[in-house]
Amino acid sequence: MKQRFQDKVVIVTGASSGIGKVAARAFAREGACVVLAARRQEEGNQIAAEIKAAGGEAVFIQTDVARTQDVIKLVETTVATYGRLDCAFNNAGIGGDAMTLTADHSEENWDNVMSVNLKGVWLCMKYQIPEMLKHGGGSIVNNSSIYGLGASTVGHVPYAVSKHGVIGLTKTAAFEYAKQGIRVNAICPGFTHTELVDAAIEAIPALFEKLLTNDIPMGRIAEAEEIVNAVLWLCSEEASFVTGQALAPDGGWLAK
Repeated sequence: MKQRFQDKVVIVTGASSGIGKVAARAFAREGACVVLAARRQEEGNQIAAEIKAAGGEAVFIQTDVARTQDVIKLVETTVATYGRLDCAFNNAGIGGDAMTLTADHSEENWDNVMSVNLKGVWLCMKYQIPEMLKHGGGSIVNNSSIYGLGASTVGHVPYAVSKHGVIGLTKTAAFEYAKQGIRVNAICPGFTHTELVDAAIEAIPALFEKLLTNDIPMGRIAEAEEIVNAVLWLCSEEASFVTGQALAPDGGWLAK
């Protein structure tokens, strides 16, 4: 039986931890040649080695998505190594300061969050799209958030604004490139078990207990695999008529 991503080349940014790490492994299990991109070299190399040890194909390229030259190198090295680019999961992002009112955020924090979360996604698409067009199209999934579809409830307005921006970027690019065979969608996860979220749960358990009780109808936080299942579906031919969407695996958060 043919695997969903057999003979496909996939870039995953933010692949050294959390959802990105799980996504890189999942794409590899489904037959893709996976290019892992992240700032943390040791962790990235380790995950690539684990994928290879399990019989998959992967390479790690140290990348800061907020730096143009890093993104150019990422895409150029991907094509030089595997000959093409078929899919991208633009997942890299930072949370920035939280539990802070809008007027109290620093300009430095605003700029840092926007640079990675919004400019970084745009830079990736800027250099990914031309390579996909050379081979008749491709699929891009950008990681937004439930806070890209509604107000931040945990005081990180730069994050919320950046994730709203990712959805606007996604919808516009989807419209522009639909006839050229490129699908562009956004994934908007609710709270998900990752290294960062689990550390926050441990630090402020009362807040997360309130979220579970009042905001998440399913009463639990997602596993990273549950988000990644949706990412792989959006990238696959199973979603061949889906573009410009903001899909929210959120346990029912946005239904209220």
